[in-house]
Amino acid sequence: MSNLFSLSVNPDHPDRQYALGQELRVSILTSAGETDGRHDVVDSFMVAGAATPLHAHTRYEERLWVSSGLLTVWAGAEKVALRSGDFYTIPLNVPHAIAAGPEGARALNISSPAGFAEVVARTATPLHLATEATELDLELFNAVAAEMGDLILGPPGATPADLAPGPPA
Repeated sequence: MSNLFSLSVNPDHPDRQYALGQELRVSILTSAGETDGRHDVVDSFMVAGAATPLHAHTRYEERLWVSSGLLTVWAGAEKVALRSGDFYTIPLNVPHAIAAGPEGARALNISSPAGFAEVVARTATPLHLATEATELDLELFNAVAAEMGDLILGPPGATPADLAPGPPA
């Protein structure tokens, strides 16, 4: 794992770097406990071609600020390509999926109120323990995500256009 890139580190919490399988590397910069639950901030890197499952957040909005690479976001009826310096907000209850471009993508993920950082901290592998064989425990991830109000609506590669009309289930 050391041949990848360098994520930002909160000097007060240098141990908060994680791997979610082989697709995502994350550093929690600010957690719910540090903001009275108002928000969290995560520095993340998605490897080239990686994609999230189609999902929706029922308890927090997601904001993305891309620092390098390309992220394609499908959110509701919108499809946007975000490049370095671009910012995008995904509102509550909006089905969405995110995919990294051909060189991967690095972004700040800001959840408000806080939520995503807790999902990461409870389900990911500490980065210093990750290897090229590290896999995401999908059962644990799905259970914690559901507890945090996240709805998994489809597999990686699915977009909101793949859903039947109506609100998320």
